Amino acid sequence: MLFLHSSAELNKVVNGEDFPPMNDLIRLYKKAFLDGNEDVVSDIEKAITSMEEERSKAASQFESITAEIASGKNKFLRLNADLENFRKQTEKDRAKFTSNIQVELVQSLLPLVDSFEKTNVEVTLETEKEQKISASYQGIYKQLVETLKNLGVGVVETVGKPFDPVVHEAIAREESTEFKAGIVSHEVHRGFLLRERVLRPAAVKVSNGPGDQNVSSTSSEEPVEDTKEDAAV
Repeated sequence: MLFLHSSAELNKVVNGEDFPPMNDLIRLYKKAFLDGNEDVVSDIEKAITSMEEERSKAASQFESITAEIASGKNKFLRLNADLENFRKQTEKDRAKFTSNIQVELVQSLLPLVDSFEKTNVEVTLETEKEQKISASYQGIYKQLVETLKNLGVGVVETVGKPFDPVVHEAIAREESTEFKAGIVSHEVHRGFLLRERVLRPAAVKVSNGPGDQNVSSTSSEEPVEDTKEDAAV
């Protein structure tokens, strides 16, 4: 138990230099009050007031520090979120840029593919020299096709597939006994994809179905029925 034996010790408490436990001050306050020692009572009241002020000051400082920590944490979280969004956007932009470069590269090569295929169909090889030249061109063509495959280029499926305006360009419609209406019946010009992206739609003809064939076959049977009626008559 702590006792304050001198006014100097009590002044330290009043000035905030030394704070004894509150219970000791209360016991000392009661004793001074009962003894009628008004000076000690007044000094102890001042000491208690000083202690309350220090406690309030410490609480205020604690709240301020806590607020600063919370603010710093929020700033850190916002900064971290901004950095993450920047990273994602950078990766997205890089992927888009790379994809656009690939598209431009492949589209610049497609006319070469068309030229090779057109030449292969139209040219008739008559001499051994022409055949050797053609073999050399075919080797280059195969390398070109392999390069396109490695880049992710694929051919649009056409004949026998339902017409899809995303990947097909209908240049004509035709009657067909082989394909139902709405099915691609003929490929006019090949289309290409770069993974899921359409580089060039395929130019196609689309089936209208068999057309008036059923009507024709019915009309061809009508004379037979008329003949039977005549015979019966």
